[in-house]
This record gives sequence, C-alpha cells and structure tokens, in this order.
Amino acid sequence: MLADLAGSGPVLELGIGTGRLALPLSERGVEVHGIDASEAMVAKLRAKPGGDRIPVRMGDFADLEVEGQFSLIAVAFSTFFSLRSQEEQVRCFRNVALHLSDDGLFVIEAFVPDVSRFDRQQRVGASKVKSDGEVMLEVSQHDPTQQRVDAQHIVLSEAGIEMYPVKVRYSYPAELDLMAQLAGLRLRERWGGWRREPFTASSIWHVSVYERFRS
Repeated sequence: MLADLAGSGPVLELGIGTGRLALPLSERGVEVHGIDASEAMVAKLRAKPGGDRIPVRMGDFADLEVEGQFSLIAVAFSTFFSLRSQEEQVRCFRNVALHLSDDGLFVIEAFVPDVSRFDRQQRVGASKVKSDGEVMLEVSQHDPTQQRVDAQHIVLSEAGIEMYPVKVRYSYPAELDLMAQLAGLRLRERWGGWRREPFTASSIWHVSVYERFRS
C-alpha cells in the first residue's frame, strides 16, 4: 500500500529503525530516506542487504530538518507515540508539513488507545509464551492525565532475564486529526490496517492518511 501511495517518491520514514518498511520500498525502486534517534537500530539497518544505500539522518524527527520535499512521509508501528508530549507531536506534524510536496501524503500507523486494559492505572501480564519456554511479560504504569504509559517488557528464558523499557504518549485518532489541522493538513482516509480494512469502533489499529488542506 505504501508503494502505491508513494508513487515515484521520494519517501521519508520517521523512525526508520531496522528498515522493516524502508527496505521493501527501496527494493521496489522507490527512493527512501530516513530519520532515527537510535544508532543501534540504524546499525542493524546498515547490516542488511541494501541498507547501506538508504540515507539516514540521526536525530529527533519532531524537529530535525532534511533537504528536499517528499511525496510520502510515513511513521509506522506506533513510533509517533515515542514523542512524549502533545507539544512534540504537534511540532512533528508541522515539521512534516514543511517537507511534504504539494500533493504529498503523511501516513501514521498506530494503535487505538484502550485504557480499559489497565487496573488502577497498572497492568501486569504475559504478552507471549513460546513453545521453547521463553516468556514475555509486560509491566505498565498508566498516567491518564498526560496520556502516557511507562512499560517494561521482560523476557524470561534459559539465557536469563532481559528488560526493554518502553515509554509512549498515546493520542486518539481524533486528536491526531486536530494536530493535522493545526499544521495545515487534513485527514484523507483512515483504515483499520494496511489491507485497507474499514476503520470501526472495534478497530485496535489504524492507518491514517493526511494531505494538505485545500479550500
């Protein structure tokens, strides 16, 4: 779907990480650029076939300037929520608007917040149990006043215990639409997934496509 939306490109991915989206696009002949704050993640991208051909700027995608205009700017896997305040998220929309071509599109893939999963603003549970005995646990603390979740993903295996901290500031789809308006963008389409499933009240993910506002 992203390749169809990108047209002839170029494409900018915010939080390019290890290249899960960027590499397939690049393999299809689309010019792809990226922004990321993690040297370790970009090192994994560089180690993959074709990863060394994708230009990546290191920094915070809320504010970092890049050269040129893009037919598509995308942020997937709820990476947009790594921006830890509403102010940062608004700045990101405005930064995106500066780098979109006239007919360019901004695509966000993210989870739909569900605060019912928390009990007294906390959550402890197993997120995955593998056949080899490896267990993945999630321990989360929810701050509803700031719409923030601080979590630890804990992996228990024969090799020992590994912990991966995750901190997000979630936004509801309607809130994202308002941020877009503040940046001179508007919602063009919203789906419940990459296969363009209808977005409904029961959707747990959304793919939202924004374009420049035209009167």
